[in-house]
This record gives sequence, C-alpha cells and structure tokens, in this order.
Amino acid sequence: MKYIPTIGIECHVQLCTKTKLFSEVNNDARGKEPNSCVSPVDYSLPGMLPRLNGEAIRMAILAGRAMNCEINPRSRFDRKHYFYPDSPKGYQITQFYEPIIGAGYVELPSGTRIRIEHAHLEGDAGKLTHFDSYSLVDLNRVDTPLIEIVSMPDIHSASDAHDYCKELWRLMCFAEVTYGDLYNGNMRFDVNVSLAPEGSDKLGTRTEVKNLNSFKSVERAVEYEIKRQSKILDAGEKVIQETRGWNDAKGETTSQRSKEEAKDYRYMPEPDLPPINLSDEFIEAESAKLPLMPTDYRQIFGDIIPNDTLEVLLDYPTLMKKLGQIEHEYTKKQSAITLIANLFASVLLAEEKSAEYLNDLPSAKDLIELVEMNNNRELSSTATKEVFLRLFDPQMKGRGAKQIAKELGLIQENDLEALEKIVDTVLTKPETKKAQDDFRAGQEKVLGFLVGQVMKESHGKANPSAVQDILRKKLS
Repeated sequence: MKYIPTIGIECHVQLCTKTKLFSEVNNDARGKEPNSCVSPVDYSLPGMLPRLNGEAIRMAILAGRAMNCEINPRSRFDRKHYFYPDSPKGYQITQFYEPIIGAGYVELPSGTRIRIEHAHLEGDAGKLTHFDSYSLVDLNRVDTPLIEIVSMPDIHSASDAHDYCKELWRLMCFAEVTYGDLYNGNMRFDVNVSLAPEGSDKLGTRTEVKNLNSFKSVERAVEYEIKRQSKILDAGEKVIQETRGWNDAKGETTSQRSKEEAKDYRYMPEPDLPPINLSDEFIEAESAKLPLMPTDYRQIFGDIIPNDTLEVLLDYPTLMKKLGQIEHEYTKKQSAITLIANLFASVLLAEEKSAEYLNDLPSAKDLIELVEMNNNRELSSTATKEVFLRLFDPQMKGRGAKQIAKELGLIQENDLEALEKIVDTVLTKPETKKAQDDFRAGQEKVLGFLVGQVMKESHGKANPSAVQDILRKKLS
C-alpha cells in the first residue's frame, strides 16, 4: 500500500540579544564555563522577579516579518508547569494563549509555500549533561530568549523538510535575529511525522523526533521514520504516538517516551509580567528595519548569477549583503557580480572553505577595483583569483587589490608596442622556427606553444590574449 507522509516542524530559534529574556545577564554563553552566565532571576531565588527584555520584542517582530507573518498588537506570557532539574522555577515562561507572531508562510526555493501557524516568545531551559551514574546541570542557557516557530502540516517529503528548515535558518540569519550557530544549538528542530493511506482524509498517528540540529539530520530522520512507519502499517500494526530521539551515527530514531495522552502542563497567566501592547506605529517602524531577504536577492541576482551558484551563496548572509552593496554602487554591476559570485563560489566549494572564512570580507571598493583590473585585462583569470584570495590574508590587510597585484608581480603587460618587441624576440629564436612553419601549414594547436614561449620571455606578465592576436598577425 502507498502511504502519504505528513510532516510538521517546530523550530526553536535562540535570539541574539545582548542579555537574556528576563535578566541583565550575558546571553551568548558559547565557550563560557558552565553556570557562569546566570543571575538570581535565572536560578529563581525567592522574591526575584523577571524583567522583560524589549530587544527580544523587536527581534520577534523582525522574525515574524521575515516569515510573512502577522504581528499581534497584544500578546502575553503564561507559565507552563513541569518539574525537571534544568528548570529551577518549576515552570517555563512562554506564550501559550496569546503569542506575539500570528499566521504567515515560508516560501521554499522551489516555490512551495509552507504555512506558519504561529510563533511565540519563551525562555529556554538549562542544559543537562548525562554521565553513567549522574547528571550535571548548566544554567547558562536558562531564559535565553527563544521564538518557537510552529509550521502547519504542509510538508510531504524529506527533501521539503530539509529545504524548509534551511530556508527558515536563512530567514532568521538574514533578519539578524540569531547567530544561527547550529552546532551550539542556536536553532533546533522537532519534527512530527505521520503516514496515512493514499486518498485518506484523516492523518495518521504521528511521532515526534526531538532536538535535531542540522538540515541533513532532519532529512535523514524523516526518511527513516517514513520507512519505519510504513513497515509497521504494512504488517497490519498501529504506529504508537511517542517522542523519539535521533541517533546520527546509526541513522535511526529510538523511542524515548510515550505520548498517548496529552500532558497537563497547568498553564496559567504569568502574574509577574503584564501583557504586551504594541501600537500599530511601533510595529510598522520596527518592521521597516527588516533587511533584504533571500527572496529579494533571488529577484535582484536571478538574471545575473546561475541558480545553483546563487543557492550556494545564499548560505552566507554577509556575503550577499556585500554583493548587494556592489550592485548598488557599481554601474557595470552585471560583470562585477558575475565575476565576484564565481570567485566566492569557487573558493567556498572547490577549496572547501568554511563560513568563518567570510567573517571579515574585503570592502566593496577592493572588490570593485579587482573587477576593474580583470575587465581591463590587467590580471589573468588565475591572477584575479590569486589577488582575490590575498584580500582575505591578514598580512595583506589595508592593501587594495592593485597594490597586492603589484607586490605579487601579477599585473599583465598590455602595452602592444612592448608586447610586439617580446614576440619579435621569440620569433627570432631557432627553437620556435618549426612551430612557426607548422602554424603557417595550418596546425593551429602549435600557437599555444608560441604563446607559452612569449609568456616565458615576459616572465608571465604578458597578456596571453593580446599575445595571441599579435602572433596571428605576424605569422599570417
């Protein structure tokens, strides 16, 4: 029997505010000692009251707008009660009844739209590290501001689940509301998967795979669940509604706990925080700060950069903003964007550079100067790439593209009179006589040998294209 998978995804996005959601403590605990970024509010000493971080509200508005969502003028916080060692308060402060972000959608590169049901603000829990006979609690992450984005069950394949999570990551990074560091859990995905027979008007029993932190693991987990549930249904058995974990090394999900009954979290309004009331003017003013999104860049560069190259570059928001700056400042933008995009793509793919390589990008002025030198045939394609790479070299910091090219001796000789003299010198050498005769006899391929001799004579500084033109003229 053929089954149709239905997938819904909940994504937790850590906002990159300077301080936490309810206290004035450093919000970026990456690389910090355990329990070093905490306050009495975080570990819930008696009488300590939460104080709402207004920057989190502003970032929530930008995140919502990035997903084409409505922003609710009124929202409020609730207490979600549960007892676990990483939650000192005994409850989580979240938005259950009145979230700040309403309905919207995310459009995938394929054009498919995945609807967003809502997204809400909440404080994160701490982190438990488990050992054989004990566990340790790190409260650094307590009350890190999160937005939890809940999709509608509009996804029906593992590849679309992958693309949705990746596009969501891009949107949040381009909107500058998160560091987007997947390794450190800045975005985490909970994936719900269910199967139903083809033609059925009811969804199947779902399982939830928790805490996935890469697009590939989302895709693999969905593929595994589809196969696992298909085997169960083919055997005439029922899928159990449960929470499952993902073992990336084994490539399989494992049962964690049953969810046959909805857990009663005893939600109640948060008494220590008043409702949030936003004016239409404030919402519009903050919304206007949203930078260009991936869809905008696809429209700007769609006719200039090949689609496969563009989709690679869209994984690097700072790079796309730099290309946008060149596009805005440079009149010969098409040739410039094409050259720079190809250089970046070749460096990131062929040379397997990481995203950190792009932390300190060359200025738009340096890149435009490089483009001009290439267009004016002052640099060969190989030399252009060499200068481009040197623009990232800390030892070359502060030097422009032209100065770097001069120091490396890469500027091509374009003076036709000077080039003619070098060509004449090469053509008088006995070792080139046979190649000259062969070319006159119609053997085109020997022209490469003669060009090489001229390049050798000029110590690599001659413009090969100009040299070829001169040789053809003299040998005809």
